[in-house]
Order: sequence, then structure tokens, then C-alpha cells
Amino acid sequence: MEILPRRNVLNRPGHNETIRPVAANLDRVFVVVAAEPEPDWLLVDQYLAACERRDLRAAIIFNKVDLLPSQAVGEGLLADYHGIGYDSFLVSVRTGERLSELRKELIGQCSMLVGQSGVGKSSLTNALLPDKQLQTRTLSEKTSLGRHTTTTATLYHLPDGGDLIDSPGVSVFGLAEMSIRDLASGFREFRPWIPRCRFNDCRHINDKGCAVREAAETGALPYARYERYLKLIEKLPPSQRP
Repeated sequence: MEILPRRNVLNRPGHNETIRPVAANLDRVFVVVAAEPEPDWLLVDQYLAACERRDLRAAIIFNKVDLLPSQAVGEGLLADYHGIGYDSFLVSVRTGERLSELRKELIGQCSMLVGQSGVGKSSLTNALLPDKQLQTRTLSEKTSLGRHTTTTATLYHLPDGGDLIDSPGVSVFGLAEMSIRDLASGFREFRPWIPRCRFNDCRHINDKGCAVREAAETGALPYARYERYLKLIEKLPPSQRP
């Protein structure tokens, strides 16, 4: 038996500052958000940056669109991501809206669902794998927050070909092994501006002559994403943000 090299791997922090693999040899990661609970866009950007660093294709699934006033509301919430080239799928497990389109996207590849708890990852997996009835839970009535259902990453074979990994809820992977430079490069819309910064070691915070910050302040970049970049810097371990 031969162990082949991994094409890619997503890691997460483990105990005692160790790094643990979550999944490997992925073709695409789908970041799932929903009308309820309220989307955690900081977590979305954390996932996307991790995928960008590993040259992994990523897309966004907006679930429970039947709870939105209109489709246009969902499109508006995703406007910044559309503008920088991320594909998205506005779906509803309850009504079946656009699930057939999503199924076609999964054929012949290894895909992974990630996202905060309660957005319906297990319900999506149930809909895509009708023979697998995974445990699902409703939102907490008091908090409108999701409850953890999946506790380990599990791979399923899709009936039309391909594989689907359903992952645990919040923070299954993210900033492990990433420096400030890695994080900035993980925001794909920053990349054309980074070479224009005055200093090669620019952190894009308050650095003098920072083209990225100036672009965000003038609207050339999505300012909300830039603000979340600054918040993600604070989540990096001190050794990774000198």
C-alpha cells in the first residue's frame, strides 16, 4: 500500500499549541450562512482567507432563504463577495430552492461544508444524501443561536458521484499557521494593492503609505471586509503577528 502526498490540507489548532488536520485533498469548500442565525461574516472571512492561503476554491451557500423578505435581500448581503469573484448559492432545504443547482456543483469532486452552528449544514447534507438521515437540531428559542450537532468531520459519498464532508460548527479550521502577511494575501481583493504599499513589511493597519488601507477608505475595496481583516489580526497568536 502506498501513501500518496496530500494535494492540500486544512488544519485547526489543537491542544498544547499543536496543529491538527481536519480534511485533505479537497476540491472546494462551501461556507454556509443562513437567514437565522445572523451570519457571522468575521467567521466567513476567516474561512475564506484560510482557503485562499491553500489555493482552495471556495464558495458561499446562503441557506434558509425562505425566511428572507426577498431573494434580493440575500443577494444584497452577498454583494461584497460577488464583487470580488466568489460564487454563491441561495438555497432553502425546506422548499428545495436551488438545491438541484447545488447538487450539480458537487458532482465529481470532494467538497466540504463549513460554517457556524445552526446554519443547516446537517440539513443540507440530509437533502443532498436522502439515504442518510443525520441528526439535526432547531435553533435555541431564547438566543436564536445554533446548537452543535456535528462533532466530527464525516465524509459521505454522493449518489451522482463525488464526496461531501460535513464538518463541526464554529472554528473547525482557520488561522492556524497564518502570519499577518498570509492573512492579508488571503483577502483576494487586497492582492493588487499590496505591491503598491510603501513598505514591503506593511501590515495594512496604520502603516504609512499603505495602499490597502487607502483603497478601503476610498471605497476601492469593501471597507467592511477591511475592518474584519483588522479584527482577524487580533485573533492571530502573538508569535504570528509581530
